[in-house]
Amino acid sequence: MNLDDLPPPELMWRGKYVRAFKRANWEYASRTDNIGAVVILAEIDGNVILVEQPRVPPDCRCVELPAGLVGDHDPAATVESTAVKELEEETGFTTERIERLGDFYSSPGMLSEAFTLVRAHDLRKIGDGGGDANEDIKVHLVPRAEIPNFIEQKRAEGLGVDAKLLLFLNF
Repeated sequence: MNLDDLPPPELMWRGKYVRAFKRANWEYASRTDNIGAVVILAEIDGNVILVEQPRVPPDCRCVELPAGLVGDHDPAATVESTAVKELEEETGFTTERIERLGDFYSSPGMLSEAFTLVRAHDLRKIGDGGGDANEDIKVHLVPRAEIPNFIEQKRAEGLGVDAKLLLFLNF
């Protein structure tokens, strides 16, 4: 398939946060206003910071890396400023240095959304985390080597697991 030969995308539906498109025989979703996302890899004292929170689409609590939307509230927000803000809100940790690791597509057969993976360096604790008033985030500090067992334990408890945690599984 040559992407240049396809017709332009046709907007099928638009909500406040999500749009659905059709392009040739493909249907896919995107965020409105081309909002991006940042996912934060943060470690302190040999522990990876993971968060657990309720997610409506899979209808369960999920274990994930901390993350957030870039530009959803502030059009001038950057990947780096959003990473610091989300890290502080969700986990209670902050950092002075964010390193970009690359842009990735979470489900390229169905979503146009990409996320930027970043690493937070030199963390320090400044609060409890837990998210804002609309979130119910639980923070987990998990030794890197124990993440596969932690994930299996959370699955046994009925939680979902974000695909980005494949980074830590030893297949």
